[in-house]
Amino acid sequence: MRNVTTRTLTAISIGLLGMLAACSGKKGNEVTVVTVKGSDTMVHLVSMWAEAFMKNHRDVEISTTGGGSGTGIAALINGTTDICASSRDIKDTERAQAEQKGITPVETMVARDGIAIVVNPRNPVQELSLDQLRKIYTGVYTRWSQVGGPNEPITALSRESSSGTYVFFQEHVLNKEDFAQTVRLMPATSAIIQSVVLDRWSIGYVGIGYAHEAGPQVKILGVKATEAGLAVMPTEAAVHSGEYSIARPLFFYTDGDPTGAVKQFVDFCLGPDGQRIVRETGYVPVQ
Repeated sequence: MRNVTTRTLTAISIGLLGMLAACSGKKGNEVTVVTVKGSDTMVHLVSMWAEAFMKNHRDVEISTTGGGSGTGIAALINGTTDICASSRDIKDTERAQAEQKGITPVETMVARDGIAIVVNPRNPVQELSLDQLRKIYTGVYTRWSQVGGPNEPITALSRESSSGTYVFFQEHVLNKEDFAQTVRLMPATSAIIQSVVLDRWSIGYVGIGYAHEAGPQVKILGVKATEAGLAVMPTEAAVHSGEYSIARPLFFYTDGDPTGAVKQFVDFCLGPDGQRIVRETGYVPVQ
């Protein structure tokens, strides 16, 4: 009876050791997890980078989540992410908060983006000026007839205030004026696209990568910097040259200069393969 018990305990012990070894081999010291959190605009791009990077780096796992640039910067300040993906510059107040906690935010531009103005394909309007956009989103214009369209109500869609795209749009299009209370705040860029697809008289602003991915389901409008200017589409060339007036850089923020697996991933994103993915996903390469 004693021998049976000993053999049984030995078998159980071996089984448990095997299970622990298997778990260790999969998620233990051999795998380094790098977390990337922040910009909803950049989620698709970062996910594509992560997928390509991990194919050749089996010892690194890239974990990507969105939530908005502000959310990502807060996570960096709190030490809960390795990389913050941001579609806006870090604010002076945020940098001060980081430094108080011993965090030194280091900025790396990893791509460029143009903000596309999208409407339903059945909307006959083809272009808008920056001033017309400002008046739509501050509530001065409420009907499409005020910008050359039919006499239908305008449904203006925006990201939430935690979004870097929201902040950039408010600063560069609204001239820091407040959004009208009638503007619908959407939880994600994908929600703006979906609403434009379903609502013939809605209008939204999204990263050009999302607009291109939506394809013929939405119509991208040309944007005029001035009333007398020419309408410009958010093409790669127009974003690079500055001709398209609603364009911006996209950033990674790290605590200090990136090292180890974080540096490997950042270097990949900036390298030839990473920048090729930038172009393939509808964004604009750094160079």
